[in-house]
Amino acid sequence: MSAHDVLADALAAVLGGHAPLMAKISGVFDAQPVRGVRPYALVEDALLTDWSTKDLVGREGRLSVTLFDQGVSPRRLRGLVGEVEAAVLGLPRMLGEGWRVASLSAVRSRVVREGEGRWAALCEFRVRMLA
Repeated sequence: MSAHDVLADALAAVLGGHAPLMAKISGVFDAQPVRGVRPYALVEDALLTDWSTKDLVGREGRLSVTLFDQGVSPRRLRGLVGEVEAAVLGLPRMLGEGWRVASLSAVRSRVVREGEGRWAALCEFRVRMLA
């Protein structure tokens, strides 16, 4: 299994297993849902680059989770951003298939208006992992 697959599976599992988040959204998806009911989370494919050492294979990556919501204000969405951060930062250090997390940190988050009563929030993280 590739580093991308291991990371995507672990991210989906940690988000889907975070009860405070799942109680407030309709689902976690890895592609834009055809009939997704807002609010929901979309896990983007990670951008991975080489982070190998002399004797270990490694990857450094950017993980992105986009939240989609609707409403008069982004207040609820801001709370969902906090839940996504808590879930992702709780990613287990042992990912499987021999991959482990060396470091994980939140990089940035931003809430934007998509249109009348429609909101989106991007949550971005940096992960460094070794095999």
